Amino acid sequence: MNDTLTPYIVLPEGKTEADAAKRSAEPRTPEELGPDIIEALRTVYDPEIPVNIYDLGLIYNFEVDEDFFVDVSMTLTAPGCPVAETFPGIVENAVKSVVGVSDARVELTFDPPWTMANMSEEAKLELGMI
Repeated sequence: MNDTLTPYIVLPEGKTEADAAKRSAEPRTPEELGPDIIEALRTVYDPEIPVNIYDLGLIYNFEVDEDFFVDVSMTLTAPGCPVAETFPGIVENAVKSVVGVSDARVELTFDPPWTMANMSEEAKLELGMI
């Protein structure tokens, strides 16, 4: 890593400069984007529940095609959620920030409806549910 940039780069806890360099390299296959997309999705938090949308279980699926276009299927905790109009754009921008993603589209669905069963163990632990 360039020594002049190193003081300005803040790495997540437990990450090394080699990890950061690997993430910043262009992916060779669409499958290689998966972990970075998940990491980007984990930076977006539900405005009413202090848990990221991936661990909250709001992301039903995402697919990366051969052109590195990412199609995301997600839901909200309730159809009447006050951020229903703006939240897909926020999620789309997070996915587009991943190096290698050419473009992204987020589709909202309420079938099946979200339930607390969608939450990861980490989310349940964070909310004191287990």
